[in-house]
Order: sequence, then structure tokens, then C-alpha cells
Amino acid sequence: MILPIQHTVRRLMAEAVIRLYTIPSTDPVLAAIPVEVPPRRAFGDLAVPLAFELARRLRKAPRVIAQEIVAAIGAVDGFSRVEAAPNGYVNFFLDRPAQVRKWLRSRGDDPAARGAEKEIVEHTAINPNKAAHIGHLRNAALGDSFARLLRFLGRQVEIQNYIDDTGVQVADVAVGFQELDRKSFDEVRALAASTRFDYYCWDLYARVTEWYDGDKERLQVRAQTLHDIEHGGNENANIAAFIADRIVRCHLETMARMKVDYDLLTWEGDILRLKFWAQAFEVLKEKKAVYLRTDGRLAGCWVMPIDADVDRSKGKG
Repeated sequence: MILPIQHTVRRLMAEAVIRLYTIPSTDPVLAAIPVEVPPRRAFGDLAVPLAFELARRLRKAPRVIAQEIVAAIGAVDGFSRVEAAPNGYVNFFLDRPAQVRKWLRSRGDDPAARGAEKEIVEHTAINPNKAAHIGHLRNAALGDSFARLLRFLGRQVEIQNYIDDTGVQVADVAVGFQELDRKSFDEVRALAASTRFDYYCWDLYARVTEWYDGDKERLQVRAQTLHDIEHGGNENANIAAFIADRIVRCHLETMARMKVDYDLLTWEGDILRLKFWAQAFEVLKEKKAVYLRTDGRLAGCWVMPIDADVDRSKGKG
């Protein structure tokens, strides 16, 4: 559901920029308009930093450009409002009831979908730190073929792609930009607009691995970066989120050439930010599906037993 909404946001931004500044539709700045998820709902459901990329070219402050774009967009069906943030972002606030009604109507048009249970097929799941390789394409082809077979049988299928945007791989690329390339967030943005970003990050990831091998103490930098990404609101988290967003869009373009698409991108960062995992963990503990080991090599770890005869009181599993 979110992918068509992001497409609408990109279209609205592009149309406004074309009208306001006579920038042609074929201009590279409009070819890959970034759409981000703000760290807090108070800042909107989707945010677009396009004004930053236009600022030097138009010789205007990002805030002024954002205000002009918002005025040009006006009221939009499916959105409660569109605002220009003081920092230059254009923030889109969804009219959630309207969007849900629209989605339900679209599902209701399919007789096979009414009253049927939804079946989820999750595939591809490439770490968003590099370009897709042949192994990823194989997995995507298998997953897409399976989903097509289910739909041929009349099943209601939702295709998901899990995005590990808070993992070690993305953190390592963020470390590379900070420690090896010494680039700021703005410089990373500029690089992404001028190069094959997914391949650049792939090479950078390899260089970071060698950098760690040179001194194991450097792994502390990775640990701190992972901590920053999980908590958000800092330079490392911003760079990591940008890396993941840009590379996932590269992946989607690659898959589109194979006619593979998705109904939902499941971002691990959203699972953490919205406390889904925290709630699930509490349920697991409440149901005694996991227990805390107090001895052995797993001491201090929460463990899910696979033996029905486990003696949890003694901490054995």
C-alpha cells in the first residue's frame, strides 16, 4: 500500500518543481526524488528533502523552496495536509481514514479476495548496503514465481520484502563514509546523486572490512554506530537511513527490470521505532516461550527452547 503513496508523493513534487522552476521532467534531480519516513509522526508520515538538492542550483534557501513547492501542490486527496518544515523538508500527512477506505474498496473489487485469508510471501530481502547480485536475483525469481502460482490458484497473496536497514551491513557502510571517506551527510547525498551508489557502497563495504581487520579495536566504532542507528536522531542514524533508502530504490529498479514487485516493504527500523518488537518480546516472555539463561555459554541470553522436556527452572535447554 505504501509504494503507490510514495509514487504519488514523488509525482506531486516533480510536477510542482517543473511548474515553478521550468526544470524539465528528464532532469536527473527528478529521476530519483527521495521520500523518507520522519523519526516522529509529528513531522508527518512522509518527508521529502528535495529542496536541499535544489538550493544551490536555484540560489535560494531550502526553507523558501519548500514553502514554494507546498503552495504549488495545494490540497491533495488522501492527505490531510502538506507542510514546509523550517529545516527545508516537505512533510506529507496522510488522511489515514481516507487511505484505508480507498484500500478496502480496491480489495473489495476482487471477488476472489473477499472473505479469503491472506497469504504472505516474503522474498528477496537483500541487505541494503550493496547492489543486487545473481544470488539475490535467483531468490527473487523463485519467490515471485511462487507468488504468481498462488494467485493463479485464486489465493489472496501479499508479497513482502524485508529490509534490514538497522543491521551490521548498513552500519559498516555508514562507518566507511565517516571514518574512511570522511564525508558529511550532505556530501553523501551529493555522491548518491552523481554515481552508481549501490556499487560504490559495495566497494566501500569491502574496504571497511579490511579496515576492521587492521585493528580489532575499530569494531568499537561499529558497535557505537549500531547503537546510534537503533536510537535515531543523530548523524550516524541519518546517514544509515539515507544509505538504506537509496540502495533499496536501486534494488527496486533492478527487480522492476525482471517484472518483480512487492506489495509491502517491511523495514526493520520501523519495527524498532514503532515498538513492535518490544511488544512482541513482552508477549513471548508472558507466554513463557523464551527464558533467560543464567549459566553456560548462553548466560544472560534469552533463549527459545526447542525441547519439550526442558527444565527451565534449572536454566537448562
